[in-house]
Amino acid sequence: MTEGRVVVAGRICIDLYPTEANRRLEEVSLFSKSIGGSAANVAVACARQGLDVTFVTRTGDDPFGRYARAELERFGVGIGSADPVPGIPSVLTFCEMFPPDDFPLVIYRNPTAPDMYLAPEDLPLEAIIDADVYWATATGLSREPSRSAHLAAWEARGRASHTVLDLDYRPMFWDGPDHARAELADALQWATVSIGNREECEIAVGETDPDRAADALLDRGIELAIVKQGPRGVLAKTRTERIEVAPIPVDVVNGLGAGDAFGGALCRGLVEGWPLERTIRVANAAGALVATRFECSTAMPTAREVEQFMRERGAAG
Repeated sequence: MTEGRVVVAGRICIDLYPTEANRRLEEVSLFSKSIGGSAANVAVACARQGLDVTFVTRTGDDPFGRYARAELERFGVGIGSADPVPGIPSVLTFCEMFPPDDFPLVIYRNPTAPDMYLAPEDLPLEAIIDADVYWATATGLSREPSRSAHLAAWEARGRASHTVLDLDYRPMFWDGPDHARAELADALQWATVSIGNREECEIAVGETDPDRAADALLDRGIELAIVKQGPRGVLAKTRTERIEVAPIPVDVVNGLGAGDAFGGALCRGLVEGWPLERTIRVANAAGALVATRFECSTAMPTAREVEQFMRERGAAG
């Protein structure tokens, strides 16, 4: 473990992946089971990078919820709050796998997700205030009481570095784009780091051009704006630096966990105070490595694995 302390807040689910690719769900007989959800994956990625990480969420009141809490502990993720929500089942996420770029999801939420019941009184505020990195996702703002919990956490931190907002726009969680846009406008005033793809940046600041989107985020008070550009790589911008890193070509097995692996390595770079270019290159490599693996949480790489991958691919960190 490094000395860095990270707190991650957000959603958790149970991922069910078909053991055979290129088949529709109705044709699949066998699935593998692992924990998932963007925030849970980032928490696991941080732990695999050697960081001291605490995860704040709520789980389902069922065997899958017990499984999720046991898996977090197995991965070395501290549980700041993961109490089951009485009467609410876990979210199940089924994926179809058509590499290299088609991974449709079928998500069962009934009637909503347990993590949406995270309330202000569930927060480990002292840990959130003291954390070197606090990571939260925009989807936590889509419903109460989760929205109030996220705002309470940010208010307690007071926009301390490094407060990361993963723009993480998933239309199914919102009443519409305008709902997400309004909540993000409030959230951005608390964050020092933002991360999102071009669609998510359009929701947040009305821009899809990567440079204009990054500039608009910086104008909102963000200190580091990261824009994922798909096949064009990643753009990272501060008020004094502009870094653009090309993607590392790989044979994609599952593209769903790449962004979460990127997040775990990004947290490591922020904690250790790396130069921006090294941070983005290592995070980019972590994402590429996970894309070559089958699942998400179980695929998150260690720091040593990322370094070895970068040496093999000639992608200096």
